[in-house]
Amino acid sequence: MNFSQAVEYVKSLGLSTKSTDITRVKKALDALGQKNNFRVIHIAGTNGKGSVSSYVYNALLYSNIKAALFTSPDMFDIRERISANGKIISRTDFLRYTKIIKSKGLELSMFDFLYIMAVMFFNDKKIEVAVLETGLGGRFDATNTADKKIVTAITKIGIDHAAVLGTTVEQIAAEKCGIINNDITVTSFSQPKAALCIIKNSSKKLVVPDQSLLKPKEISPLGNRFIYKGIEYKTKMGGPHQIENALVAIEILENSGLAVTPDAIKKGLLGAFMPARLQVISKNPLVIVDGAHNIDGALALRQALSDYSGFTAVTGFMKDKDYDGILKTVSPLLDKAILVKPNNTLRALLPEELEKTAKKYIKNTECAGSIKEGIELAISYNKPVLVFGSLYLAANVLNILNFDN
Repeated sequence: MNFSQAVEYVKSLGLSTKSTDITRVKKALDALGQKNNFRVIHIAGTNGKGSVSSYVYNALLYSNIKAALFTSPDMFDIRERISANGKIISRTDFLRYTKIIKSKGLELSMFDFLYIMAVMFFNDKKIEVAVLETGLGGRFDATNTADKKIVTAITKIGIDHAAVLGTTVEQIAAEKCGIINNDITVTSFSQPKAALCIIKNSSKKLVVPDQSLLKPKEISPLGNRFIYKGIEYKTKMGGPHQIENALVAIEILENSGLAVTPDAIKKGLLGAFMPARLQVISKNPLVIVDGAHNIDGALALRQALSDYSGFTAVTGFMKDKDYDGILKTVSPLLDKAILVKPNNTLRALLPEELEKTAKKYIKNTECAGSIKEGIELAISYNKPVLVFGSLYLAANVLNILNFDN
């Protein structure tokens, strides 16, 4: 087995197993003689958990703490999900751990497998603190096998993955709160009331950023500048939602009990970057790529671009997403939409099917035969371009435009 074969094998495991709890992951870790030897900052939520995780991880690194990050999904390389001390796992290590775990013949999903790999890698690197981002939900997430949690966090909750997590905010919040088993929980200040009630009832000590201590100074797609508790911070990731994510990260760090200085937090926030989070890849013409694939993500996108209009959209969705609601939400920004099919997934919606819905909200629509054709067509109209609807699509576009690093 070589590296490419290892990646192919891990991806072949699929998104889920027949088991509906995390005992399979516990058994696998036991079979491998593994448990997390590191302390854990555990983050769940519907939107923003990737950005929050990135902010926190960067600040830990600037604090000279041996830190690690487990996140998902990957955009360009499966190894992006597992990082330690500022570097993603090497091909050599990925292959080595794949062989070891595969040899046990265990029933695991792709996510389970990668989490177990992360635990082994982090232990071998003698990591002190790992930031673990849940994949789906929380209660039955592989990451919830971790103990030694020092802080848990629940970012903004909305409706997504309803077939698995539930159709109401309360049901989804209950699943996310399944990660809470320590004294301190941090949450965002704009949680729906129903979700906040569940979080309060699940937490021994709940910390919510104090909006009265926030003074925004500059908010744009190119980055933010704000003052919180008298300290000025900057972020490369733009939009008002990123200020909220940054405040959650600040509170996580301040309540972690770790030796993290204000200067390290400032550097961590400024240095953090996640692709396809309101990513401006060209200013002339303006081209923005965002992974918005649920209603809350669409609302954040519309709010972040409220000073703009007349976009030509390049958009495509997974069949199981609320593309009707997302298109309705983003449509005030759009003059035209070019509809495409995201690559590399059987879940992708065909452009011709999407057009039936898109025409309800966008007057000018057309289907493109490929993503490359769609991007080239959009740019040719000499209007600002907005890509959204799927992280798969965002990754495809960034690859085509050579923004994959």
